[in-house]
Amino acid sequence: MELNVGNVVTVKSEILGCKIGTKGVVYNLYPDFDEPMRFGASIIFENGKYDGFSVNDQELFLNEESVKCIPFYIRGYKFINVMKLSQDFEKDYWGEIFNQ
Repeated sequence: MELNVGNVVTVKSEILGCKIGTKGVVYNLYPDFDEPMRFGASIIFENGKYDGFSVNDQELFLNEESVKCIPFYIRGYKFINVMKLSQDFEKDYWGEIFNQ
């Protein structure tokens, strides 16, 4: 699975208070600690919880979803810090995706 900022995923198992099938959106990529030539993905979920997923964790816990149209502003999200991330969530930044 090669994720990019703006990609939509669902969870395969109950994690972070999310039930199976809960949507999440990739908001940041970072060099994977175990596989430095690949990227881990930071993901925010419908319930506002967020976490980073290594390449291995992505395979274990996530399914990549096919979405017809992901708005440019979501693909272009610039992660600054978790305080801003939480504020953006409260402002319904990802609502267009979560409500599909």
